[in-house]
Amino acid sequence: MKTTTLSFLLLFLSLHISGGLPRTVSAQPSNQSMLDTLFCSSGPIEATGYDSHVELRWRPVSNADRYAVYRLGTSRDTILRGTTTRTYYLDFIETTDTTYTYRVVALDPSGKALYTTPDVSASVQRFTDDQLQEMVQRYTFRYFWEFADPLTGLAFERSNDSRESCITIGGSGFGVMGLIAGIENGFVTREEVLTRLERIVGSLERLPRFHGVWAHWYDTHTNTAYPFSEHDNGGDLVETAFLIQGLLTAQGYFDRETEQEKTLRARIDTLWHGVEWSFYTQGEKALYWHWSEEHGFAMNHKIQGYDEALIAYILAAASPTYPIDREVYEQCWVNRKAGEFFCATDFYGTMLPLGKRALMGGPLFWVHYSYLGLDPRGLRDLYANYWEQNCRFTRINRAYCIDNPYGWVGYGPDFWGLTACDALPSGYMAHSPGIGHDFGTVAPTAALSSMPYTPQESMDVLRNLYRNLGPISFGIMGFYDALNLGMPDPHKSTYNYLAIDQGPILIMIENHRRGTLWRAFMKNDDVRRGLSRLGFTYNQLPVETLN
Repeated sequence: MKTTTLSFLLLFLSLHISGGLPRTVSAQPSNQSMLDTLFCSSGPIEATGYDSHVELRWRPVSNADRYAVYRLGTSRDTILRGTTTRTYYLDFIETTDTTYTYRVVALDPSGKALYTTPDVSASVQRFTDDQLQEMVQRYTFRYFWEFADPLTGLAFERSNDSRESCITIGGSGFGVMGLIAGIENGFVTREEVLTRLERIVGSLERLPRFHGVWAHWYDTHTNTAYPFSEHDNGGDLVETAFLIQGLLTAQGYFDRETEQEKTLRARIDTLWHGVEWSFYTQGEKALYWHWSEEHGFAMNHKIQGYDEALIAYILAAASPTYPIDREVYEQCWVNRKAGEFFCATDFYGTMLPLGKRALMGGPLFWVHYSYLGLDPRGLRDLYANYWEQNCRFTRINRAYCIDNPYGWVGYGPDFWGLTACDALPSGYMAHSPGIGHDFGTVAPTAALSSMPYTPQESMDVLRNLYRNLGPISFGIMGFYDALNLGMPDPHKSTYNYLAIDQGPILIMIENHRRGTLWRAFMKNDDVRRGLSRLGFTYNQLPVETLN
């Protein structure tokens, strides 16, 4: 998925949506048939209780067409909760601090019972905010662990992709960081993630690169780039920056003097040093987004602010092998076109230094993607205090949704957040405040990935999405990509996932809770030199003085 200003122009993908309440859950048209049995039980059935739902998993039954999920009532009568073609089911409950009992019946195409599981019980109890955050991380982590491409360990572009094996480079960078969050939460061990990272790095070493830059998408069955558009079939510098951000974070995290960790760090260095950032200037004082062997720089798309791509300039300046100088940053990223970079406008009582004026700043992923590893706390240059910038950017997005000038259903203090995501009823776009960019679709990633900036306001959204809207907002890999409460059932939800939207939820909640990814990335000496080269400071002190 293109996570850029090109989102406004290039990408409108059709969706296939199913679901609703009461639910008959079926597998959506998808390249990932493995979802049907990926989340199953090794035994006959298992149940786990959370705050407002019970997760059921069971063993696949041969020749089963579907499964009927029953909850047992107080008099042992059975209540049909739903049917599904998959080997899991999330049952959202009405009362907390209660124990519920279930059984599942496997059915053939005619509806005849093939097998009935033993009864299984689980208790639900009210969670604290920290427990809710950990639960969301646990579920979201599955996208990058269980659901990763089994050949490479890289992240699939989306869960409902018509392509057989399309992985995303930027989303895989997010996934690498998400694996570290998994260690910190105890979902997996350090050794398990090391083994996975060895596979990921080996895959990245084998994929074709374009002057050291990876393409946006790859087919992992053929090790070839998937074209993003007619002339975009080669290197994508911004997606590569997101990947390198993740790899350098992993390099900083795996800092032990074991042979395995030293070897991993050295292999990451080789990948990092091979990116020819300066080639993508065309000899000008500018960075260009794309280059391909077939079309060269035909896309002719400069990386200009203000948007999500700041990290590309920082890494380009940080490169020990192919660096850019400060003039490239000053003359290209700092876009002097009126209203495109310098905003300096008051929205809802908050003055916003940077952003696109017509969009009241812009979509929220602009304050997420570059800051998954780059720590904005105390970060400054001539143009902004980036912690204040990001907090203000987020508060304005929220205030716009509360103001709700178009009267969309549901918008308010506990349902806000406009960003790039799948649109409803169909398509994909970068939603934001402003004329022509707000159509009633809210993405959970918008508010949840803003947790460090607006912790209480983001928690209001998390609680509402989960406790009140759970059946249409929350699934086996966390919150679905987007909701539009003004749509008729069953089209209020996309019922699918995107790597670039799941990753920031997992990572930014981790940064909010422990600062893990920020610390690991900011340890990198190259990154610190790059920040200094571009004139950044931390708390008005040289970057080199950071502990």
